[in-house]
Amino acid sequence: MPIFMIGTQRSGSNLLRLMLNEQPGIVAPHPPHVLQRLMPLMPGYGDLGRDENFSLLVDDVCRLVELNPVPWEGVTLNRADILGRCRDRSLAAVFGAVYDALAEARGARTWCCKSLANIVYLDEIERCFGRAAKYIYLHRDGRDVAVSFRKAVVGEKHYYFIAKEWAETQRLALKLRDRIGRRRFFSVAYEDIVAKPKKTMRALCRFLGKRFMPAMLEFYKSDEAKRAAGSSDLWTNVARPLMTDNTKKFLREASAEDVRIFESVAGDVLDALGHERVAVRRGEERAFTEEEIRQFEQENRRLKEEVLRGTDAEDLKRRDRQAALLAEIRARRELRGAA
Repeated sequence: MPIFMIGTQRSGSNLLRLMLNEQPGIVAPHPPHVLQRLMPLMPGYGDLGRDENFSLLVDDVCRLVELNPVPWEGVTLNRADILGRCRDRSLAAVFGAVYDALAEARGARTWCCKSLANIVYLDEIERCFGRAAKYIYLHRDGRDVAVSFRKAVVGEKHYYFIAKEWAETQRLALKLRDRIGRRRFFSVAYEDIVAKPKKTMRALCRFLGKRFMPAMLEFYKSDEAKRAAGSSDLWTNVARPLMTDNTKKFLREASAEDVRIFESVAGDVLDALGHERVAVRRGEERAFTEEEIRQFEQENRRLKEEVLRGTDAEDLKRRDRQAALLAEIRARRELRGAA
């Protein structure tokens, strides 16, 4: 059974996938973000009905997985085997095939992809996996998400742009819930995971048709958690017990103006998810001028550069391995177009 975690980064997705990974029937590896990274490049592969084009796609997907910052342990991606596992000739099918191979190697019947950007590719996922697919919608107070993004090497840095992206993603997830129904859709708040982990994980396991295992709450002791924590500063917390006080950080760490900006942009979504506003009442949201947005863009660029300068060089090098492959694929596409 394929499980797709959807939502926004910096919402506890690595925490949740490590908890799920401790259930013996589920494998939840660190994601290589196959759909997010390769879907925009698909026109360069041409007609996938041609064996050479589809084989090239299979090889590129396998290479992307093999260059993942957190390695997939215990599986060798044999290209012929992956080809044979594909449901059809599509990127989604190759994506599913590599996850199927990992699950089989680990003795599991269910896999979970925690690439939250999969929410953008719901049509492709539904077309490939159909009713077999289940979705876990992980959400967190967007103002705390913004606090986390401000420190991370990934993502936007100004509250205006973080709020826009966060709100749009939550709206997509809520539309999916209404579209497919609750039998295949489970909504879980980060705040509930850290406040009442046992109750929350029991409910999630019931949804997945799996038994709750106490080891799920001791995820931080696992080798997988240690590998993730050692691979990037983004994930150091996953090698520690649950941080029960890791909520409402925006009240301590965000400026009053940043909170006002966020609530003006995404207040309706905060309302829908049950998060109390603290700065902007409903109906009093501020509309920003073009000049203000240009200033936000300048500040966003400055903050990104500042974070990048402070990022560990080895962390960047691990990320560059996948980036180099994607650059190679783009160059190949340009050569084909020039031929």
